[in-house]
Parts: sequence; structure tokens; C-alpha cells
Amino acid sequence: MFDIGFQELLLIGIMSLLIMGPERLPGAIRTSSLWIARLRRSFQQIKSEIEREVGADEIRQQIRNESIMKDLENTKNAIQEQIQMVSDEIPSQFENLPYDSNSSDTSAAPESESSIGQKTDDTNVIGPENKP
Repeated sequence: MFDIGFQELLLIGIMSLLIMGPERLPGAIRTSSLWIARLRRSFQQIKSEIEREVGADEIRQQIRNESIMKDLENTKNAIQEQIQMVSDEIPSQFENLPYDSNSSDTSAAPESESSIGQKTDDTNVIGPENKP
């Protein structure tokens, strides 16, 4: 954490022994180790609280994204239903349109019922009996 090596620890130990003396040094070590333990616990609690908050934010974001995706799916289904209804209505709309007999495209026009079954004039037709 602080990147303190063995030589630095040995120097700190010798200096503290010289300053405090052998009577007070064990009590000072005990007190400092208690303070270090409290600081570590505090940092660990703060770290876990931050992780918990970040995790809660991620969960909230995921729930929001899922609700948006659900809304999009419902909209998609509604649009597909509308498209299906319109595509089902289109052929019936064309069947109800009146036929225009004056149109220039006579090849697509159906024959009228009055011309069905009538004999045509055979004088213009060259057949086996009318060969020149």
C-alpha cells in the first residue's frame, strides 16, 4: 500500500525504541495497530458501500432498459397488426372497384356475357373450306 520495505520498518522500529523507551513501546505498538485496524475497517466499509451503490445503479439502469425494450416490442407488435389488417383489406378494396369498359387496355378486360356463345363472321377467316 505505502510500499514500505524491511529496511524502512527496521529504521522506524529502532527510532521508536530510542524515543519512547522499552517501557512504553509495547503500549504504543498496541495502540497504533488498533488505529490501523480501525482505518482498514472504515476503508473497507466505504468501499463496499460504494460498490453496493454502483451495483444498485446498474440494476436500476438494467430494469429501465428492459422496460424500454418491452415498450418497443409492444409497439412493434401493434404496427405489425396494423400492417396485417391493411394488407388484408387491400384485395377486398380492389374487388369493389367498378370496371371501366372505355379503358384502352382491352387485352385485360373480361369478355362481356353478351358476346359469349355468339357466332363470329367466318368470311374473313381462312380455313380448310375457304382455301383459294
